[in-house]
Amino acid sequence: MEPLKEMFNHRFYVTFATAFENADKHFNGKQFIKEVTRDLDALSLNERLRNTAVVLQQHLPADYSKAVGILFKAINEVPRGYTALVFPDFVGRYGKDHFELSMEALKYFTTFGSSEFAIREFLKVAPEKVLRVMKTWSEDHNPHVRRLASEGSRPRLPWSFKLDAVIKNPALTRDIIEQLKADEEVYVKKSVANHLNDISKDNPDYMIRVLKSWGTTNPHTAWIIKHASRSLIKKGHKDSLDIFNFEKRVKVRIEKFRLAASRIQLGETLQFAFDIVSEKAAPQKLVIDYAIHYPKSAGSISRKVFKLKEITLLPDQRLHIIKKQVFKDFTTRKHYPGKHSIEIIINGKTLAEKNFHLSV
Repeated sequence: MEPLKEMFNHRFYVTFATAFENADKHFNGKQFIKEVTRDLDALSLNERLRNTAVVLQQHLPADYSKAVGILFKAINEVPRGYTALVFPDFVGRYGKDHFELSMEALKYFTTFGSSEFAIREFLKVAPEKVLRVMKTWSEDHNPHVRRLASEGSRPRLPWSFKLDAVIKNPALTRDIIEQLKADEEVYVKKSVANHLNDISKDNPDYMIRVLKSWGTTNPHTAWIIKHASRSLIKKGHKDSLDIFNFEKRVKVRIEKFRLAASRIQLGETLQFAFDIVSEKAAPQKLVIDYAIHYPKSAGSISRKVFKLKEITLLPDQRLHIIKKQVFKDFTTRKHYPGKHSIEIIINGKTLAEKNFHLSV
């Protein structure tokens, strides 16, 4: 499989330069390609993205408004998706002294890729001023713009820096989240749920208060609440369990917990099975998860929780569960050899655990 960084390859830069030549008769596409591809092999995906914006700035007019005008023309001729993040990245780097124009540009450019990272450069400097603009974005007809309002203001957006002001005071984004709490677009709903899940990591009580104030009568709101609560539910947070009527005082036992093999190779599948047996004379609504403890390169352990299923366990009921877990390297996770462990978790409580060995 070709590395993701190859999105920014020579073929892409030919298309990119042609778009700018069409937008600006003074743009030297040949020289731009020569400079932007210098030492390209040594650069990672995000380094290539940033390098493109930096070299581009050197080939555009020094006047920021003129440069952005060219960006507005060129973006219509380049591929949509991750590589289009060059355009908002340019704005995030060079547009802080031109607030209104930069906000207009980020709103437009987000419809081609996403401005979620670039807007944070402005939020870091003037959070309340920028959030007022983002509130208007949350009311926009375009779902890409509405998503930007939520995604860009997430306290802990992956691949970006934390927004300390929002972590300290999550109410700063309340108007945005309230506006989007019943959005019908899945693209937007996922962002709102992730935004709230971020908040739950630092301000769980605040997040729960927000969710409880909404109720679950609207199906879109109910969907957001469910996904926003996933981290707290996995931890057995009592108030989050209460929202969905999950049993807070679980009375079950785990029996016949077994692994198909105690030693596996990278690339193989681990199969495990167990029984859940009720010990309560009333139905129990349960969320069943499992966690795997992965050793890391430095010797520490990374715990990853996986969702398994939700059930209502009846009195005296025995439920048999079988699950398979594939062990192979991904872009987001590299496996290391050694002892691993797997936990069975019910309503946030670990009820069983076994070890196994992975060879790489």
